[in-house]
Amino acid sequence: MKAIMVMFDSLNRHLLPPYGGDWTHAPNFARLAERAVSFDNCYAGSMPCMPARREIHTGRYNFLHRSWGPLEPFDDSMPEILKQSGVYTHLVSDHPHYWEDGGATYHGRYNTWEFFRGQEGDPWKGQVADPEMPEDLKRQRFGIYRQDWVNRAHMATEDRHPQTLTFDAGLEFIRTNREADGWFVQIETFDPHEPFFSHKRFKDLYPHDYDGPHFDWPDYKRVVETAPQVEHARFEYAALLSMCDHSLGRVLDAMDEHGLWDDTLLIVCTDHGLLLGEKGWWGKSVQPWYNELVHLPLFAWDPRAGVAGERREALVQTIDLAPTLLEFFGVDRPGDMQGIPLMSDDSREAGLFGMFGGHVNVTDGRYVYMRAPVSAANAPLHEHTLMPTHMRGRFSPQELADIELAEPFSFTKGVRTIRVEGRTFFNPHRHGTLLFDLETDPEQESPLVDDAAELRMAELLVGLMRECDSPRSQFERLGLPYEGPVTEEHLLVRAQREIAVAAGEPLPKPGDYPEGRFSLRTPVAALLSDPVAVEVLRRHVPGVVDSELLQMLGATPLIDLAAMAGGMLPTPQLRLIAEELAEL
Repeated sequence: MKAIMVMFDSLNRHLLPPYGGDWTHAPNFARLAERAVSFDNCYAGSMPCMPARREIHTGRYNFLHRSWGPLEPFDDSMPEILKQSGVYTHLVSDHPHYWEDGGATYHGRYNTWEFFRGQEGDPWKGQVADPEMPEDLKRQRFGIYRQDWVNRAHMATEDRHPQTLTFDAGLEFIRTNREADGWFVQIETFDPHEPFFSHKRFKDLYPHDYDGPHFDWPDYKRVVETAPQVEHARFEYAALLSMCDHSLGRVLDAMDEHGLWDDTLLIVCTDHGLLLGEKGWWGKSVQPWYNELVHLPLFAWDPRAGVAGERREALVQTIDLAPTLLEFFGVDRPGDMQGIPLMSDDSREAGLFGMFGGHVNVTDGRYVYMRAPVSAANAPLHEHTLMPTHMRGRFSPQELADIELAEPFSFTKGVRTIRVEGRTFFNPHRHGTLLFDLETDPEQESPLVDDAAELRMAELLVGLMRECDSPRSQFERLGLPYEGPVTEEHLLVRAQREIAVAAGEPLPKPGDYPEGRFSLRTPVAALLSDPVAVEVLRRHVPGVVDSELLQMLGATPLIDLAAMAGGMLPTPQLRLIAEELAEL
């Protein structure tokens, strides 16, 4: 028996032809749907990138006790379990986060691995002089943005693109080992994650008139760009999506050529989606986890069942991938795994999803309940780990100065973890607690106030949190009972309705607010040069004047800065600032 998992990053379900996408060029996804089972009710779990991959290894949720980080010493790793059971495992990827401090324990769980450089701001090619880039990209002259422009010069043709090299290597493994038995290969590309860098033949699939600034890397923020810019970015994403479709087609061709459909499990998946202007947002992580981000495409071909062209409604999640692969190879699943094999007759009533320190969300397939913190402090929030690293760095001595040892969790195999204060760069309280009925509101445009439905969803949420052995601090942060029943006194949708409405208002546009010497369109540096304007900012947004972000982005208009901060300044507050600035 053999298994292939093709994994994309930030793959938008609603842009794929099998899921209703009617304007993108992705014939191989349609071809795949004819040869496999398509899951219509697949949801993410722990997010974003590395938490999702930790789920793929461990088959259990992790975002309630840990943010971005490596596999922990107590984690069960599916590829490692397969390796120890005699199944050869191989990883090919261009995903740069695997080789940072926050992801450094994942690739070593496979027998062998290959990595291809250059995606996003991968610190790959060294260049002291500034790279050539469009003049209007001021923000891209530092950090990962600058490095990305250095990297692009070294992958100017399709054959040198990291995605192409990744699939080249994956197909080489398949060719080399096609006659062998007992192997699993994971072919994983960072695409179509931003930046949306692809080549001419894919861009030519989406002809359009555009004479605006270079724009293929939206920040995670509210949309403040023009309609033509938004459309252009969506076409740039679509071009990269079509490149992914081409790469997928190469794998399907190899399945055909080598006769692998008879004995090879094929899974095609992603970690999460990406907002491309929907609901007035770009990206992920700084807004609630809407369905564009968490309702995922998933395809699976199991040669034992031979079921093709079928659609299934069962509620499945990322945590189900590890149990699926272990079951396929006849390997026992560890007791800590919470997932269910995809082709099993077993089903779940509800599933959790979210990001550390954000909303804790639950869905039963019809309703989606997004539970915000009970207070604006978003506390208490504790992180539990034995691998004290962030995405690109280690915990600082200051962070570790007051560490405590927590009692073991049910999944830490008797080991006590380090407990430290958790941190986030956003505050979900600003969005309030939200409840959606996907049957009547599939686009999640009209949050409900329904006490009976909220109570039922809150009960499901608490039940799953308890099954996860979630830290007590999470229950306190969310205002939910660690023990005992959930009652009407724990409901939050109605209590936080005003907050949610304010957060949902669109950002002001020119003409929506008074203009004077200063306005929301004034660059931050000009505001900081005026003592009275500084006092206006201090009154409404305490602490922001002295922040590093404000000093670094002085050329950015205030409205853009508010959007870059995730839109955490409610529109009514921005209007007050605009009115006061206009009077100066």
